Amino acid sequence: MGKVRPTIEDVARVAGVSRATVSRVINDVPGASGPLRARVYAAVTELGYQPNEAARALASGRLRAVDVIAATYGPGIGWLNTHPYFSRVLAGMMPVLEGARVQLRLHAVGLDAAGDVIEEIAANATVGAVLADITPDLASRFHRRCRRVVSMVPTSASVPAMRADNVGGAYAAVQELHRLGRRRIAAIHGPVANPCAIDRRIGYQRAVHDLGLPRVSADGDFHRDGGHHAAQQLLRHGPDLDAMFVACDLMAAGAVQAITATGRRVPDDVSIIGFDDSIAAVCTNPPLTTMRLPVEEMAAAATRLLLDGVPATGHRQRFPVELVTRDSTPTPTRGRGDR
Repeated sequence: MGKVRPTIEDVARVAGVSRATVSRVINDVPGASGPLRARVYAAVTELGYQPNEAARALASGRLRAVDVIAATYGPGIGWLNTHPYFSRVLAGMMPVLEGARVQLRLHAVGLDAAGDVIEEIAANATVGAVLADITPDLASRFHRRCRRVVSMVPTSASVPAMRADNVGGAYAAVQELHRLGRRRIAAIHGPVANPCAIDRRIGYQRAVHDLGLPRVSADGDFHRDGGHHAAQQLLRHGPDLDAMFVACDLMAAGAVQAITATGRRVPDDVSIIGFDDSIAAVCTNPPLTTMRLPVEEMAAAATRLLLDGVPATGHRQRFPVELVTRDSTPTPTRGRGDR
């Protein structure tokens, strides 16, 4: 015989509260004090209790769904419909949800009014939410309202998250360019408020410091146009640059276009390493060497975690970032050597 699954009555008994109090806490309904909530969550953890999401949805009249939340950095939803990252998140989630009788709902949240929208989504969550691209303060706000949540990007310590090694990936990219003989390595960074962009900026800065190289950089916006403009700026102020680390493939595609427009060649004159290994990397001419971010695997793991129940506070699952070599960096025999 298998182990008997703990019930809501078991949680109430261990926590020393009523069944109604347990129901209010696990459904994030007001009416239970902070200490009572802490006792209930402790009992849930001790017993390994997992709410029956189907029964809860049926009782409340709400459809079971996983909400996917992405921040929009600027007006409109152009941030979503022009960036391959979000389609990769959905591609990772959909096979896991197949046959689970769970819908998928996508929310584009403007940062100017994100707090109120986050509260509303959290109040109506059923299976839970995957935070595809949300700042740590907003993730914490969601988690305080609804614990059925997993972040795909770096976040506060309490929020469950899938954690890719963005810092290490950026560091490795600069090391690779240095190994190929490049000594004037610039960076094109992503949005200053984006958690992944922040980590990739840190990785670049650590690498050039450790290698004794000058720090040369410009800010982009995770779009092609932003990478194009940033590369133009860098080349105007540093015509001797021989390499660029670019914090996402779309920006790297724009950088390639800016470089070749000046008559320089990629990779002979300027080598480039991007980040993501998205469709943009193989559509660029030349195809991009890049650091592969395992987005689909991360999204699938986040979805399975939500389907299994309430994720543990502070849960972390870590994913490596790997170098994928293509034609935007030279082979070692074509490198320039030390200067």
